[in-house]
Amino acid sequence: MASVRIMASNGILVVVIFSVLFTSAEAQARPLFINCGANASTIVDGRKWTADSVPPNNFTLSYPGQIISTSANNGDPVYGDLYKTARVFNTTSMYSFSMARGTFCMIRLHFCPLSSENFNVNGSLFDVKANNLKLVSKFDVVEEISWRNRKNSSKFSSLMKEFFLDTGLNNLSIQFIPNHEGFAFVSAIEVIPVLGKLFADPANRLGGNELSLTGRGMETMYRLNMGGPKLDSGKDPNLWTSWDTDENYMFSLNTSSTVSNTSAISYASSNESSFAPLMVYESARVSSDSRVLERRFNMSWSFDVDPSFDYLIRLHFCELTYDIANQRIFRIFINKKTAAANYDVFEHAKGRNLAYHEDYVDYLSSQGDTLWLQLGSDPSSGDSDAILNGLEIFKLSQNDNLAHALSRIDTGIQEESGKKPKIKSFWIAISSSVGILMLFMLSSTAFIFLHIRRRKKKKKINGQHNSNPPGWRPLFLHGAVESITNPQASKAAPKFNGSLGSNRPGKMFTFHEIKLATNNFNESLVIGVGGFGKVFKGIVGGMAVAIKRAHPQSQQGLKEFETEIEMLSKLRHRHLVSMIGYCDEQNEMILVYEYMAEGTLRSHLFGSDKPPLAWRRRLEICIGAARGLHYLHTGADRSIIHRDVKTTNILLDQNFVAKVADFGLSKAGPALDQTHVSTAVKGSFGYLDPEYFRREQLTQKSDVYSFGVVLFEVICARAVINPALPKEQVNLAEWALRWQRRKSLEAVVDRQLEGKCSADSLRKFGEIAEKCLADDCRSRPTMGEVLWHLESLLQSHEEHGVRVGLRPEGEEEDDSGLLSSHHKPEES
Repeated sequence: MASVRIMASNGILVVVIFSVLFTSAEAQARPLFINCGANASTIVDGRKWTADSVPPNNFTLSYPGQIISTSANNGDPVYGDLYKTARVFNTTSMYSFSMARGTFCMIRLHFCPLSSENFNVNGSLFDVKANNLKLVSKFDVVEEISWRNRKNSSKFSSLMKEFFLDTGLNNLSIQFIPNHEGFAFVSAIEVIPVLGKLFADPANRLGGNELSLTGRGMETMYRLNMGGPKLDSGKDPNLWTSWDTDENYMFSLNTSSTVSNTSAISYASSNESSFAPLMVYESARVSSDSRVLERRFNMSWSFDVDPSFDYLIRLHFCELTYDIANQRIFRIFINKKTAAANYDVFEHAKGRNLAYHEDYVDYLSSQGDTLWLQLGSDPSSGDSDAILNGLEIFKLSQNDNLAHALSRIDTGIQEESGKKPKIKSFWIAISSSVGILMLFMLSSTAFIFLHIRRRKKKKKINGQHNSNPPGWRPLFLHGAVESITNPQASKAAPKFNGSLGSNRPGKMFTFHEIKLATNNFNESLVIGVGGFGKVFKGIVGGMAVAIKRAHPQSQQGLKEFETEIEMLSKLRHRHLVSMIGYCDEQNEMILVYEYMAEGTLRSHLFGSDKPPLAWRRRLEICIGAARGLHYLHTGADRSIIHRDVKTTNILLDQNFVAKVADFGLSKAGPALDQTHVSTAVKGSFGYLDPEYFRREQLTQKSDVYSFGVVLFEVICARAVINPALPKEQVNLAEWALRWQRRKSLEAVVDRQLEGKCSADSLRKFGEIAEKCLADDCRSRPTMGEVLWHLESLLQSHEEHGVRVGLRPEGEEEDDSGLLSSHHKPEES
């Protein structure tokens, strides 16, 4: 009987142990939704969010920090109620979670900056680590939100970041580490164990190699529902993912249309059910739209990403139209590399309305920050469409690091441990005060010295001949501009060398150096004359340069000189002429540029004895100029409108690489909440946008119009305004446009192109120019779209040449019409 009782007791003990273990494992596998800074649980998005002020047994908080809260809803349609509180840390703090060994987790961190008397939201700067994986570094939430809003023309007031990692042998810990005198904060945290195999290991890298994902963390960069609506987290019962729309990332919406099917969609296999909700597969983008210039242009999406990381690109497919294979065959390009050719969605899924995904991995070098995805027809299969239902992009960690500190954030020097922020701030304040006092004393001394010197030389100055005519205003880049009523006052202004007083890039040349470089402005060295003045070829340090010297009676003066320097000091691009330096001594306004050996584009089209340009070279030059203008329109926080696009402002280097020049009339584009800039009309007659001329409303499309005139000038090789011609031919834009609309542009094309340019290339080129010259600016393409069409035209021209055997692939016709391989165009 005793042995029976012992056995019974042991049996009960075993049951209890297994029950406890099962309950513990089940708890560790449950997702955790944490409302940071809250005192009570709340229901948001159909989920219960636990308050971290009263944490349950499965997580702890090492340091409570402080709580900030608001009663107002920030307007977020899903998480608004969740973002009414946040937990703030001014020292390192850690959330620790009990997890089963080897659990693969999804982590979401929610940030919504709240106002507080004790914390300035602009002072948040911190790192976040999950176990040994660094998630973010020098993270400025406010700046990140602002940057995303600028990029996507949005008005978000909150931010969510999503990560994946394997917890390994450890429990999960999430550390918030403030930088220096900043603070860290978090509004909400999600920790979701992923039970299925979400990522195949190893992954296939483009080019055929495999990449092991073991031990690598991931960050979700983008998750898009292609061609469909935005899907909130409630549509995904597995991982609560949300899917954005793809319009903001498409290079041109005109290259696609949408299809949908809201019934009969199922997964190709049971394993696919955990990757994306079925609603993602109910809509798709397809590359078929007759509104574009060429019906089979690739669909393209571009994404801002961090350099020097591997990226996993997940494509979601479902054939919604065809019932048999070989009806839709297309190519997939990632970062301009072929990821798949002859791709048939029906064949891969083994049927219609069957959902599945494909993964590709590619590395983005330190030189790139844009990831491209392109889908287009496969030439071997005719004109079939491409299709895509959904897209996810994941960044893979490098050496336990997912962080990429934004270069725009200056964090200063690391604070030594143990030093109090208040003490540091005190000494900074003292140092600043002393510096200001010393600066004031030096300024006062300089002012007194200059005043005395001016009085001593007053009589002498008044007796000197005034070499500058009325209205001539020399510019002092390091001080005030002289008074227009006292042209001689500039001679009393302080002079600085290139190492003092200047925040501008490039060298500050002395007037003596400029005279030496140009052999005292020898007329034989003049390489151009414009409204600003003469341009000389000079030699500086053994290097050829172009030196533009303003004429005292130039119609362009101080303002244009300042604008030129201001613009070029901000801009660096392969297809923009670079400024090397400047000179503002002795009442001179001089700019020094890189030397462009082949001169202006116009000089190669007409009016000189230079050999004519081959068709391919003309396309390359137009593409280079379009790239430069596209950069002006999109490369800065606020766009720049050139306002004087013409063939004399497109220069060519020794390799015939085109670069846009002359930014004296350039203007900052409209703010995000505006459609145009109201300004006086400036530019060159014949290139002027008629809408801008009539309404004095400047937009980026004004540059597009001018570029359209350039395109016709390139193909017709004649002046844009020629009064010597019959009335109907005087204006090139109007004349060429009439022939283009008659589908007879070949009648006015440069005779040097006869027999060297296919009728198809000519037709497409004319269509691009025609669209640029649309009367209504809203009907004109963007410069990015123009660039896209020109690149596609060049690609078609090359493929045509290979097909008909005109030349070996990779070679081009040189300017004499012969074949050569000395120059290959930049990859597009």
